Amino acid sequence: MSRLDFTAARLLRNDSRIARMSIPQGNLLADLDGRHVALIGNARSLAETRHGADIDAADLVIRINRAPMPSPISHGSRTDWLALATRLPDADRKRLDPDRILWMSPKRKRLDWQSASGAGFYLHPLADYDALRDRLAAPPTTGAMMIDLLLRAPLASLTLYGFDFFASLSLSGRRSADDVPHDFGAEGAWVEDLLHSDSRLRLRR
Repeated sequence: MSRLDFTAARLLRNDSRIARMSIPQGNLLADLDGRHVALIGNARSLAETRHGADIDAADLVIRINRAPMPSPISHGSRTDWLALATRLPDADRKRLDPDRILWMSPKRKRLDWQSASGAGFYLHPLADYDALRDRLAAPPTTGAMMIDLLLRAPLASLTLYGFDFFASLSLSGRRSADDVPHDFGAEGAWVEDLLHSDSRLRLRR
C-alpha cells in the first residue's frame, strides 16, 4: 500500500484496508512458540527494582508506548517489540529501535505511516479490543491488551514487570487514576485470576 492510500484509508476509517498492512494474528502468535517473553509496563515502582538483567535475559522483550527506561539496572536495555497506543516521537523511536511495532489502539487516526509500513507491523483487531473492554467494563490499557493477546500464543512463559495497576502511577506521565479512562482495579483482579489459571504467567513485583 502506498503512503497516499494509507492516509486515505486512515482518514476514512477503512480498517479492513489498513489491516492488509498487518501480519496476521496467527502468524504473530506462532512467532512466540516456546519462547520466554518479558512484558514491561511503565509503573514508577519498577525504577526501584533490580530486574534489568532478568528482563534482558528473556527470549523476547516487549515494551509499551514511549517506554521510559531510567536505568538498565531496573529496566534492562533491549526492546524487541513495541506495543503502541499513541504516536511515537522520533527520539523515542530511535532510542528504542524495536524490531516490530504492534498498534493496539482502536484509534486508527493516531497510527503513523512509519509504524504501519515497518517490518512485521501488527494491527490489533477492533473485535479483540471490544471483547476485552466488555470483560473489564472499561477501556483496557495497552498492557492489558498485550497480556490478553500474548496468552493466546504457545509461549513458554510470560513475565510481567512494571505492572502495579497504577498504584505508583506511571513513568510516562503525571496523570492520576482519575485522569484516565481505565479501571485499574478491574485489570488487577483480572490479572490475579490469570495468575491462578495460567501457569505460564508470572508477575514480578
